[in-house]
Amino acid sequence: MLDQLTILAPGLLGGSVAMAARARGTARRIVIWSRRPETRLALQKQPWCDATADTPEEAVRHATLVVLAAPVEKIIELARQIAPALPAGAIVTDVGSVKGELTRACHAAMPATAFFVGSHPMAGSQKTGWENASADLFDKRVCFVTPLADTAATHAKATETVARFWRDLGSEVSTVTPDEHDEIVAHISHLPQAIATSLCSFLAQKNPAWRNFSGNGLRDTTRIAASDATMWIEIFQQNRDEVLRALSRFQDELQGLHAAIANRDWPEVRTRLDRGKTYRDAFRP
Repeated sequence: MLDQLTILAPGLLGGSVAMAARARGTARRIVIWSRRPETRLALQKQPWCDATADTPEEAVRHATLVVLAAPVEKIIELARQIAPALPAGAIVTDVGSVKGELTRACHAAMPATAFFVGSHPMAGSQKTGWENASADLFDKRVCFVTPLADTAATHAKATETVARFWRDLGSEVSTVTPDEHDEIVAHISHLPQAIATSLCSFLAQKNPAWRNFSGNGLRDTTRIAASDATMWIEIFQQNRDEVLRALSRFQDELQGLHAAIANRDWPEVRTRLDRGKTYRDAFRP
């Protein structure tokens, strides 16, 4: 059990971390900082928050583990801000969906007596805000833990503490390097968002009444198109190179299907349909 878990800038993920930690008994004390005073006031009334702090520095002063739950572009800024206030032995992690540049910058910001080990829980919703948080958000969901390769020895205990923390919240932990993480999520997370958004953007240029005829196929395929645009612009900016590579390869795949249909090459169309079905059928329940 952690003596003190500190969560900075809780939205959906940060709020869910606090709720899950309280429900599963992983922290004796949970301290939260939010930028807005009215949010801090509301959080004080929640049973999964023991105290709020007026500043990030105050929030981390006695922390065992700090979770940076801010939007991606604010995480590095927060890491630099809290660094002088971290107690000796403190471990800092985050929930950012891009890890390469972020992990290196946050690691560089840490004092010699503290540790940074990146995290990315593959959990969320098209809804945002701590008001939509859930104690079971991380149940059976993958969480990447992304230590830098050159800190494997010095950060071994910190890495295990972070991994154990996410396992205690219900996650299935996978440990990879930050750059490996960014390649993986560009394909399995960022590319699906780009495709769902593009499909809806394309259909929005057609007769608006068509949406009233849609069944579950279109609804399931485009659910994530309802996600927050500001958040996704930030993710595309942070993981631009990997997203572009994934989009280029997907365009090749789509062009291949286009060519097969245009050429009435139905065996090739079947091959692609069967390959897609086999991949989808192998998803875990």
